[in-house]
Amino acid sequence: MQPKILHIRSVNDYARYISAPELHPLVSVIHYDELTAMRHSLNSYEVYAMFLNDGELPELTYGTLQYTMPQHTLMCVAPGQIGGKEDAGEIIHAKGWALLFDPKLLHDTFLGKQMSRYRFFSYNTSEPLLMTEEERGILVDCLEHLRDSFVHGTSFLGTSSDLSLVASWLSLILEYCLRFYSRQFKMQSTGEKGLLHRLETVLDTYYDRGLQAEQGLPTVSYCASQLCLSAGYFGDLIHEATGDTATAFIHRYIIRRANELLRAGDSVSTVAYDLGFQTPSHFSHVYKKVTGFPPSAYKGDFLENRQVFPKIR
Repeated sequence: MQPKILHIRSVNDYARYISAPELHPLVSVIHYDELTAMRHSLNSYEVYAMFLNDGELPELTYGTLQYTMPQHTLMCVAPGQIGGKEDAGEIIHAKGWALLFDPKLLHDTFLGKQMSRYRFFSYNTSEPLLMTEEERGILVDCLEHLRDSFVHGTSFLGTSSDLSLVASWLSLILEYCLRFYSRQFKMQSTGEKGLLHRLETVLDTYYDRGLQAEQGLPTVSYCASQLCLSAGYFGDLIHEATGDTATAFIHRYIIRRANELLRAGDSVSTVAYDLGFQTPSHFSHVYKKVTGFPPSAYKGDFLENRQVFPKIR
């Protein structure tokens, strides 16, 4: 039997379903605490949505995954995603806030060009923003001001200046979320050596099992999946811990393995294929990008003349 899905094609499709005030066709700010009651819904989104939870919502669905959303967390979804819980007639009393905005609002705006920065819209449900009380207060204050601008008629989105004002509020909210996630990454970076050690273990295992022979070079997606993280969240954690991209970290690991093989006397071509590169030229390109010189220089000058080359960390 097919699940019952609420198709949220506009922000007010959701507002009407839970009997929340309809503020504008492009933006909806909902305070769940003010609603008398509502029912669950399994939602298919064609809009952006951000859910600030002040209660506990168990057994929700995100794609094919089941999860529980604890108190004081923020979960973000983007158009094309499915999440929630199918309506079974149960009456619930949710606590917290929701912000939904239509992609049309971003058309030809500075905010629209910046949306790729807000990678938290692609994080898994197991990677929500766990907010402090202060952070929650800041976000709620922004949501209240944005909602008040509609309720009191100061922003009708009827002119370009109105659109710009609302886009500015959205930009401020998203920038705060970006900052709060950075704080969360820094807190997790207290175990960054553990994270990097686990990543190196994943890479060691990849090569020890000879997976490169069939799958080629280890990818960011593969490493993230082995660590039970989404690729986006994994990449942001690695960047916070190292200041570099996850791809660059993986490449540095591969070049360290390459140097071991070169020191053992293997040819550049042999090393390239042994590590999973499709061609020696691709290997040479990556090697030079990481070290600043070609692998032939390391194999020749280092081994013959014992010149000191930069250490690959």
